[in-house]
Amino acid sequence: MSVLAAQSPFEVLARYERLSLAHASGTQERFEAPGLWRGIGYRAGNSLFVSAIDEINELLAVPPLTPVPGTKPWLLGVANVRGNLMPVVDMARFLFSERTQHSERARLLVVRQGGGSVALLVDEVFGQRTVDAEQRRGAEREDDPRLTRFVEDRVDVDGQRLALFSMGRLVRAPDFRQAAA
Repeated sequence: MSVLAAQSPFEVLARYERLSLAHASGTQERFEAPGLWRGIGYRAGNSLFVSAIDEINELLAVPPLTPVPGTKPWLLGVANVRGNLMPVVDMARFLFSERTQHSERARLLVVRQGGGSVALLVDEVFGQRTVDAEQRRGAEREDDPRLTRFVEDRVDVDGQRLALFSMGRLVRAPDFRQAAA
């Protein structure tokens, strides 16, 4: 007779919980270790970015949009997200004047700004990326003048060259806040 068969259902669940917590605790320490920075990787146009995980509140599939007349071309319209109207900005069009092609991979990154949230349309999301102190030391300065106000460094992560993009700087930029045409 196996050890699990001799235990009550409660004892079996308690054992699984202990094993799970023991396994998860080492993983959690790895992510909270000093010198590690976590972000969400994504692509806008031909550029690869990563933004701090605490700057992005939510990832969404692209819902139906309602256009807003009299706005800049990069403001695609507003979306109804669980009863809240949220402006949707085409990130590639704002940064590079390149329109994002709508595809199955396109996603919205929801970012808080003063007075509410804004959704940024990106071509695709790669998921969580972790940058360690060694990768930060090997970073190169951003040289694209369209990006230098939002990006300080570029780092190599998992074979990709990612720009460390500040959503905070973006939502505070005067031209971003002024969407009227």
